[in-house]
Amino acid sequence: MSQFPHRGFRFGVQARSETSGKQWAELARRVEGAGYDVLTMPDHFTDQLAPVPALMAAMDATTTLRTGALVFDNDYKHPVIMAKELATMDLLSEGRTEIGMGAGWMISDYEEAGIPYDSPKVRIDRFIEGISVIRGCMSEGPFSFSGEHYTIQNYNGLPKPVQSPPPLLIGGGGKRVLTYAAREADIVGINGTLTAGVVGPEALNTMTAESVDEKVAIVAAAGAHRLQEIEMNIRTFFVKVTNDRESTVDGISKMFGVSHDLIDNSPFALIGSVDSCIEQLQQRRERWGFSYTIVGPENIDECAPIVAALKGK
Repeated sequence: MSQFPHRGFRFGVQARSETSGKQWAELARRVEGAGYDVLTMPDHFTDQLAPVPALMAAMDATTTLRTGALVFDNDYKHPVIMAKELATMDLLSEGRTEIGMGAGWMISDYEEAGIPYDSPKVRIDRFIEGISVIRGCMSEGPFSFSGEHYTIQNYNGLPKPVQSPPPLLIGGGGKRVLTYAAREADIVGINGTLTAGVVGPEALNTMTAESVDEKVAIVAAAGAHRLQEIEMNIRTFFVKVTNDRESTVDGISKMFGVSHDLIDNSPFALIGSVDSCIEQLQQRRERWGFSYTIVGPENIDECAPIVAALKGK
């Protein structure tokens, strides 16, 4: 049984792009209208909209929808610039921005852009310093910071965000980032382990229920002094509302070349009837503390009855 407090359920949609501003605004309104709390976006150099202007446009098109990246890569922007953009988004949306940050993992982004793909240790060191800088920018008055990667001198980050500060989500799959997230983040996202720099069999094999047990245990141990403050998050990748769960699980496992049991038991999958999915989410909150679940844009309508049944409860 999870050591995390029973939080009310929250739901998000992770989207990448639409073909026009009008369609993107309509997507945001669909997400809000279907009862989801948050619209998130990845931060890659692939075929997707740039997250800062797109997330701001989504908040402009809606009234209650919150937004955040899942997650901004610390290596792509200096943290002073990132902090200014996030604070501006929070100000212009009247406090609807969530901060999602990561150390970077997708090797193709780095290779295509000519950004050095440093070792995990260096990327994580830099990311941890980056979080300190972002926090300094968002706190009252000027601050200075001296680290191995960033040096800030008597800088007052303006504007300040409406939320003081916006909630911070850190997603991780490895022990060091999860330990740091447990100590520092408001929202901890459990990921597969992405040290290979690509989503392949190695990453999928760290998405088993047993792997998630281990990852959540790291968070529970490192964050033991503040479990009441942590919201546990997962981005589900294999989602289908269906009355034929068995053959759907079978098809997905064959498509990705992993065992039936992996998909059957993994919290990264959400497959079954509406009632079955509701039960699965309740069981995951009980076992792992997951109260904040994110699905893809293709799942907005089919998961809406699940959101309606569980949101806030």
